[in-house]
Amino acid sequence: MGRVARRDGGSGRGAGPGRAGPPPYSGRARWGAGLGALALAVLAAAGCGSSPGTAGSGHPAGTADVAYAGSLAYLNEKFVGPAFARATGYAYQGRGAGSDALSAEIAAGEISPGVFISVGPGPITALEPKFTRWYIQYAATSIVVAYNPHSKYASQFRAIAAGREPLRDLFTLMERPGFLLGRTDPNIDPQGRAFVYMLELAQAAYHLPAGTVTRILRGPAASSSSSQIFDETSLDSHLQAGQLDAASAFLSQAIQLHLPYIPLPPAINLGDAALAARYHTASITIAGNVTKHGEPLVLDITLIGKPSPAARAYVRFVLSPAGRELYSRRGGYALLTPTASGDRAAIPAAIRGELGG
Repeated sequence: MGRVARRDGGSGRGAGPGRAGPPPYSGRARWGAGLGALALAVLAAAGCGSSPGTAGSGHPAGTADVAYAGSLAYLNEKFVGPAFARATGYAYQGRGAGSDALSAEIAAGEISPGVFISVGPGPITALEPKFTRWYIQYAATSIVVAYNPHSKYASQFRAIAAGREPLRDLFTLMERPGFLLGRTDPNIDPQGRAFVYMLELAQAAYHLPAGTVTRILRGPAASSSSSQIFDETSLDSHLQAGQLDAASAFLSQAIQLHLPYIPLPPAINLGDAALAARYHTASITIAGNVTKHGEPLVLDITLIGKPSPAARAYVRFVLSPAGRELYSRRGGYALLTPTASGDRAAIPAAIRGELGG
């Protein structure tokens, strides 16, 4: 599967360089006294300090190597990774990219993470049964349109976001010549597909003229060469730097990075599990002549290959009260009851203990 087209000169693998706005992050989690104190406070508040696996006077050997959807970069590197390391004593390192791109790299043996977190189960099920036989769904989000507060369209964005102007006007703005829109590659990233699904659903829901989606996307939806395409881990920094008028984003990203955004109704935002059948009516055919359909936006986690103690501990931490609290309070995610799919017997017993039901 081809690499994502980047506009920042990077390779499309892993988290990007320092971004505008929030402090930069790297593949290996870093934390100072402030983050350490925050992690301790979070864990104490969540009652996780006495959970099995907590480091005592010694430090367990091993590193949790985590490959995650690029939309999780800020949350994982700033909060979840450091809190996990503080709670368990294991080291942490992470890499973020489009979920499908990571899945393809795992399948090709180019990377060998212990943990894989994707948006939607598809990138994980593509690895079954060789690399994993199960996954756990634990959080949800929705698609929004983030915008540049200094764009020439900013006053209109704010009016639409506040409900003073109809949402229909947003799509009229985005198809204007010269409008600078950023999105991710739908061939390798679920967010890129979700944005296209949202446009298709909106075209039907608001009775927009035929061809609206094509005009907004400036051509075929699955074109990787479009000037609108950016790596998921750098898209928000381009928006923050003022290089775009608006960009696709998950609600969780907009909350984490304090991006101004226009919320979208459940009928088109892919955030309501009860509307799964409606979302399924939207589709896109990507590279390889594969047709994908819209579905609710959820996070799924699994272990890859022979799990190390550190990898098992990381999954357990994410599903624990302390980890879930970080996803909710710091990440802006809607928490779901952790639910396993696939071969439940293959899930390590300590992780099964965190499942609902």
